[in-house]
Amino acid sequence: MLLLGPSGAGKSTLLAALAGVVGGEEEGEQLGELMLDGVPPAAARGRAGLVLQDPDAQAVLARVGDDVAFGCENLGVPREEIWARVAEALDAVGLEVPLDQPTSQLSGGQRQRLALAGVLAMRPGLLLLDEPTANLDPAGVVEVREAVARAAARTGATLVVVEHRVSVWADLVDRVVVLDGEGALLADGRPRDVFTTHRAALEAAGVWLPDASPDVPAAAPTHEPAVITAAGLAIGRRRDSVVRAGLELAIPDAASTVITGPNGVGKSTLALTLGGLLPPLGGAVQASDRLARGLAPQPHRWRSTQLLTRIGTVFQEPEHSFVARTVRDEIAVGLRALKTPRAELDARADELLARLRLEHLALANPFTLSGGEKRRLSVAAVLAARPPLLVLDEPTFGQDRATWTELVRLLRGLVTDGSALVSVSHDAELVRALGDRVLRLEPAGLREQTGVAA
Repeated sequence: MLLLGPSGAGKSTLLAALAGVVGGEEEGEQLGELMLDGVPPAAARGRAGLVLQDPDAQAVLARVGDDVAFGCENLGVPREEIWARVAEALDAVGLEVPLDQPTSQLSGGQRQRLALAGVLAMRPGLLLLDEPTANLDPAGVVEVREAVARAAARTGATLVVVEHRVSVWADLVDRVVVLDGEGALLADGRPRDVFTTHRAALEAAGVWLPDASPDVPAAAPTHEPAVITAAGLAIGRRRDSVVRAGLELAIPDAASTVITGPNGVGKSTLALTLGGLLPPLGGAVQASDRLARGLAPQPHRWRSTQLLTRIGTVFQEPEHSFVARTVRDEIAVGLRALKTPRAELDARADELLARLRLEHLALANPFTLSGGEKRRLSVAAVLAARPPLLVLDEPTFGQDRATWTELVRLLRGLVTDGSALVSVSHDAELVRALGDRVLRLEPAGLREQTGVAA
């Protein structure tokens, strides 16, 4: 079954309820009845396996092999069988790393594969997947989809998958269920029937359809001068671990650049280095005079308040940037640090809340939002300070068609007004819309890409 609906409709909450981990009375309210094999889901541990929207929240042990084995150990699987299952699950999802590889050193896409492997190793009767391919490269999407199909066919498990991009799963599932913006049932039936009969309602709700592309202008090549350059650049998260070296690149001003490439090659690390949040491990990153505005040209030497008005960074994991108690306060964090007058602060916050469809959540705690809502909030918080350079890691993760379109139009408008964008993404539609320049990072190095395939 493919479970669809706009961002914030309650899809992830429904999966958590089916898995028996939705929380108790102190965390919310529940009406009606939900049964798994005739008993409440919390009483049927091991029957449901849930892959969370945020793979970071699912890694529990320090090493890859131990993490995949964790669920099996809790279910009492015999020791001699556990490691055979671990190897089988890792092979199924295409995660080719040593069993003793630290989970903290995996990329976002690799962590997503790790989470799926841990669930597949448990061999559940109900397999629940929340955006399982969102941060994967195209080859990884195919691998994971085929791994899920094989697991479901081999075990006879029931599959429920939440995914905004329905084309990945449309020919695999038997049934499509669609929720509307209020969490009510909008459609339920066979894929072809739902996509044909309810097409207008699905489009109005912001659901991605298999044969529909978003209505945004295509990117155009650019020849603007560089706002930031890198020469002989070596990158890594630790000084003793260089991920890539010898990188040469220039990010054009007043244009949008998309960095793409396979999982695990260092795209996020490169983005953090260009954004001044990681120091180069070799070579140099140099900002233009327009960006530096009197400071030393090396962004990693700038203080946080100096970065705030020059380079805004949106992390791959939105939660890593949240520091306030409400959505509105989160948007205002940077503006308060800059001592922005109250009237201007309120005006900017109101504008961003409206543009990114977060008005109804203004007083909510950021950590209670859906994955797509968290992503939009992380973008809004960075946009509030109006930096001339934005670095965004997977900015369209978890977005329905309507919010994706609004977000991309907003970003394109910033470029039109003179801002520079750097986006790390596997989203082919984003590449088409914002790839004025496309750079592909691979194990062999960095090259300019002329097509739009992510």
